[in-house]
Amino acid sequence: FMTACRFLNDHMDNMDNPNNEMRKALIVLFQRWFSVAAEETSVPGDLAAYLREVRKATPTLLAFLVNLADDNGNTVLHYSVSHCNYGIVGLLLETGACDVNLQNNAGYTAVMLAALTAPDGPGGMEVVRKLMEMGNIHIRSKQTGQTALHLAVRHGRVVMVRLLLSYGADANIQDHQGTTALMFASERGHTHVARLLLERSHCDLSLTDKRGRTALSIAMQGSHTDTATLLQAHAKARAF
Repeated sequence: FMTACRFLNDHMDNMDNPNNEMRKALIVLFQRWFSVAAEETSVPGDLAAYLREVRKATPTLLAFLVNLADDNGNTVLHYSVSHCNYGIVGLLLETGACDVNLQNNAGYTAVMLAALTAPDGPGGMEVVRKLMEMGNIHIRSKQTGQTALHLAVRHGRVVMVRLLLSYGADANIQDHQGTTALMFASERGHTHVARLLLERSHCDLSLTDKRGRTALSIAMQGSHTDTATLLQAHAKARAF
């Protein structure tokens, strides 16, 4: 692995047009890097050892290595976040070389994937906080136009909704279908999430999706009476 690193480090200028030797070195680098850092069973201690060696021998290669993506556009950061391997995520963020806003082929950033997780301890939450501080929480998926907040709301991730709102997530961003986070909460009958959105952000209750529906009409259409009652109460309170 380190032989490949040193070789590639000496040929950084030709990375866009690699020769056969460079391709072989890249394959070694790619396979070992993803094996060490991107697996569900990846161990932080192993990654730390690799990062130490790279920093010492080929520091200029660090950013290239950390942001290396596979055919689906996923970096090891994408995978480690998805696996809730927060020890690995923390080490990657500490390098200072991670482009945390990189989108995979589906348009998801590491922050978006984190919005779908449920950290079960303070250590994991601290890493997710750091990720959200470093990343742009308003990036929209290229395929759907959805943000991290849309995803957290759709999947009922209350802790993540609260965290995203604390970092100033805009609840009025509409996806490609015109759907807001509040509309998703209304569609799913996530009353508690809807309450969070209404109390902790400036939700525009008058926004409509591409089908002309508001959050209230969506809640009523889905027979989510608790959510509809909450929305009506907030609309009435704002009218005064």
